Amino acid sequence: MNRELLPIYFVLLFWFLLPWQIQNLHAENISSVANLIGDQDAVIIADHQGRILFTKNADKKLIPASTLKILTSLVAIHYLGPDYRFTTEFYLDNDSNLKIKGYGDPLLTSEILEEISKALGSRLDAEHKKIKNIVLDDSYFKQPIIIPGITSSSQPYDAPNGALCANFNTVYFRRLENGKYVSAEEQTPLLPFALRKVKKSNLNRGRIVFSHIKNENTLYLGHLLKYFLEKEGVESNGDISLGRVNKKNDELLFSYTSSYLIKDIISKLLEHSNNFTANQLLIAAGAKLYGPPGTLDKGVLAAKNYAEKILNLKDLSIVEGSGISRKNRISAKSLHKTIEAFIPYHNLMQKKEREFYKTGTLKDINTRVGYIRGNKEELYSFVVMINTPGKSAEPIMNRLLKVLK
Repeated sequence: MNRELLPIYFVLLFWFLLPWQIQNLHAENISSVANLIGDQDAVIIADHQGRILFTKNADKKLIPASTLKILTSLVAIHYLGPDYRFTTEFYLDNDSNLKIKGYGDPLLTSEILEEISKALGSRLDAEHKKIKNIVLDDSYFKQPIIIPGITSSSQPYDAPNGALCANFNTVYFRRLENGKYVSAEEQTPLLPFALRKVKKSNLNRGRIVFSHIKNENTLYLGHLLKYFLEKEGVESNGDISLGRVNKKNDELLFSYTSSYLIKDIISKLLEHSNNFTANQLLIAAGAKLYGPPGTLDKGVLAAKNYAEKILNLKDLSIVEGSGISRKNRISAKSLHKTIEAFIPYHNLMQKKEREFYKTGTLKDINTRVGYIRGNKEELYSFVVMINTPGKSAEPIMNRLLKVLK
C-alpha cells in the first residue's frame, strides 16, 4: 500500500469501527443488568438505529400487563386513523322521542354531555322543548361485552364496555358527616339512578361501576343526559330505555363530533392507563375493519391482523386490548417491535426526565417499555418484562438510565 495513503486509511478505519466500538461499550456496560433478570423475566435494549445492545430471554412469551396498550394504540391509529374523531348522533322521531345512537366514544363525560345538551336545546324549537321518551341505541357494539380479566368489582379498571357510555361507566362519590351522599366531582350530579348503587356499596367514599347487567352502563348516560337537558329547559316526561334509531324515518337533530383526535385519546389512555378506553378503541377498530356490530372477537382479530401483517409478529397471544388479562402473552422481542413502530408517537407517552414510558402492573407482574433520550437527542428503546413474583423493573431501569446517555 502507498505510504502516503496510510494515514487516510487509518482515519477511515477508525470512523468505520467507531460505531461498533460504541455499541460494544454500551453492551459491556448494559450487560451488568444480566444478574437482575430471572428465568421468568426478559429484557431487550436497542440504540436509535435499532441495533440490539442487550437481550436476554427475548423469545420467551410473558405477560405484558398494561404495556399491551401500546399495541392497542397502534391498532387504533392504523384502522381508525390518527385524526379520527368519534361521533354520537341525536334524532327526533315522529312521537317526539329523543333517540341517541352511540359509536363507542370513550370520552363522553359530564362536561361533554352538558355541552351537547346546550346544542340540543338550541336546535329544539318551542314546540319540541318537551320530549317524551329518551331512547338509547347502543347497537353499534354487541352486548354484553365480557372482557377476560375484568370482574364485577366496583373498581374503575373493571368498568364494562359499550357503544354508548358516560364517565367511563363510573360515579365518584363521598359521604358527608350528616350521612348524606354527594358527588365527589363538581361537574357530575349524583342522580337517583346512581344513588341506589352508592347506598348498596356501604362505602363512605369511592367509585361505583355501572355494569352491563340490566343495561346499567347504557341507561346511566340517558339519566345523565336528561338532567342536563332539563337545565337547558328541555323537559322529558317519558321513560329512559334502550331502542333503535330508524334513520329513514327519524330526523337527525344533531351529530356530535368529539373534539379529541385518536392521538389525543391515546395520550390520555397512556397517561391514566384506563382499561375501558383501551378496549373501546380495540372494539371500534374491529368494527371499522370487519363491520358492525363491534365485538371483542373482532377487535382481537384486528389486533392480530395488524401484528402479523404490519409488524410481522408471529408469537402474539392476546384476548383483549388493555392488558388486564393474564392470558395475554407476548415475547420481549415482539413487544420491542411494537415499541419501534410507536416511535413516531413517543411524545404521547408519559415522560419523566429523559424517559418516555408505559408501565404494566398485575399481581406478581411488573413491566415497563419505552425510550430513553440520549445526550444527542437520540432515542434508545427498551422492553423490561418482570414476571418473577416479588421483583420489580425499577433496579433494571435505574441501571439503564445511568448507562444510556
